[in-house]
Amino acid sequence: MTDANMDRIRYQVMWDRLLSVVEEQAQTLVRTAFSTSAREAGDISAGVFDLQGQMLAQAVTGTPGHINSMARSVVHFLDVFPADGMQEGDVYLTNDPWKGTGHLHDFTVVSPAFRNGRLVALFACTSHVVDIGGIGMSPDGRQVYHEGLYVPIMPFAIAGKINEWFLNMVRANVREPVQVEGDLYALAACNETGAKRLFAMMDEYGLETLDALGGFIIEQSRAAITAAINAMPQGSWSHAMRIDGIEAPIDLVARLSISNGNIHVDYDGTSGTSDYGINCPMCYTEAYTAFGVKCVVAPDIPNNAGTLDAITVSAPDNTIVNAPHPCAVVARSTIGHMLPDVVFGCLHQALPDRVPAEGTSNLWNLKLGAGHGITSRSQTKATSFMMMAFHSGGAGARPHLDGLSATPYPSGVRNVPVEISEAITPLVIWRKDLRADSGGIGAQRGGLGQVMEITSREDAPFGIFASFERVVHPARGRDGGSAGRNGRLRLQSGADLKAKGFQVIPAGDRLIVEMPGGGGYGDPLSRDPDAVARDVRLGFVSIDAAQQEYGVVLDAAAQVDVAATESLRRDRAGAVA
Repeated sequence: MTDANMDRIRYQVMWDRLLSVVEEQAQTLVRTAFSTSAREAGDISAGVFDLQGQMLAQAVTGTPGHINSMARSVVHFLDVFPADGMQEGDVYLTNDPWKGTGHLHDFTVVSPAFRNGRLVALFACTSHVVDIGGIGMSPDGRQVYHEGLYVPIMPFAIAGKINEWFLNMVRANVREPVQVEGDLYALAACNETGAKRLFAMMDEYGLETLDALGGFIIEQSRAAITAAINAMPQGSWSHAMRIDGIEAPIDLVARLSISNGNIHVDYDGTSGTSDYGINCPMCYTEAYTAFGVKCVVAPDIPNNAGTLDAITVSAPDNTIVNAPHPCAVVARSTIGHMLPDVVFGCLHQALPDRVPAEGTSNLWNLKLGAGHGITSRSQTKATSFMMMAFHSGGAGARPHLDGLSATPYPSGVRNVPVEISEAITPLVIWRKDLRADSGGIGAQRGGLGQVMEITSREDAPFGIFASFERVVHPARGRDGGSAGRNGRLRLQSGADLKAKGFQVIPAGDRLIVEMPGGGGYGDPLSRDPDAVARDVRLGFVSIDAAQQEYGVVLDAAAQVDVAATESLRRDRAGAVA
């Protein structure tokens, strides 16, 4: 074996080791975080960067919106704190939506890693905090100034000494000071763990710098994704998707171009900015666009500067996917989570039979709270709280598989267990079931949404900061599959609630959340009757829907009546012809 081959093997082993370093970094954040969004749902990111701000490795644990936007954020820190001025023990942070990960509730923390007095790497991590002041996690705000404490890139610690004045400011501005402060310390500890594991690795392999290893990682990754892109059809394809919006429906329009080892997505034609907090900064648009592309083109190539640089994104100024400061952006995921579906619509034309139907995509997170000024001043004995629990509807059906039910694609966060939500709030979650008949019909069925029923054990009012999509415009099917079922937000007493904005659930009433389903894929009359019968037995599909939608006749025990089914399907096929 030649020396060059030995070097390649050695670098590959070290690359794998570096991936385990950043995964330990991420797990430290999960284990030490105070908020449920980090410790229960994994709404975080973690990674290691070279001294130019290029990401070399990222943890598997994390969400695309945090990971891919954090990958671009470190260069902004270097603009404020150049590498040659950093000190051992420094920690920097920001929640700037345009230089971090898209809204004020996310803190990005960067720490220099000094080994034997020499700066060898930068570690960065991100986490969503439960509260940042302002009006809360509602899109009702009209500017980012309404949405909470805005922290520019600044020191959290200087030479190992924590900036107590900064922490005093945070405590004075947030509703859950213990949780938020705890998360900030957890972010700093996360980077510290990454540095310790990196130093152990460098000692083991006799490395003084990461220059050669970093160059290998970026070069190999870029070569791999270039080969994958060049193996695809070359050309341009356009796709559009309409979603609910607030003032008016929003059109998300994309043109995807593939050429010379690069993929470019242009959002020209997309709707303009909103007056409310559903606007999406460009960093978050880039993050979820790149994720959608990479899911199809190169899902097995690790994320780093080499892979991400092959995917570029543009959008006209003042569009809802390129919202400028000071637009309100708290619910930027309302738009950002839809972008992989738009990308898939383009890629489906280039690569038929490769991408799923549209899904719920936008998370149906339960952002709930109570307290003075949030609910009613008369409820003086009711417990004040702020809580966010991640929940989701159904994903779109895949070309050869049903859609996943109640799955948080594309965000990747985990659902928060109801026991956790009940333990930290005065809420009772009476029901959390899959929503029958919510998945779009097709040869492959769309994933099911959920139904949840929630009330206060104190018989007190509580508020919901809603920002839900797919209520008016459901997830569309593909290649003959039908749309998933619309979502709905209502009270048990009968009144419908708005899908977006802050609202109060009256004392004694129940909040009922009916989450949307994913779109179906392919002709429903070609779905295996036994699969339909199994869905009925599991409670996913009703007997009526089996017959009316799929043309499958079942007996009381949900067994297929083969002759009746064949006759019904022949009649329907003839009627269509």
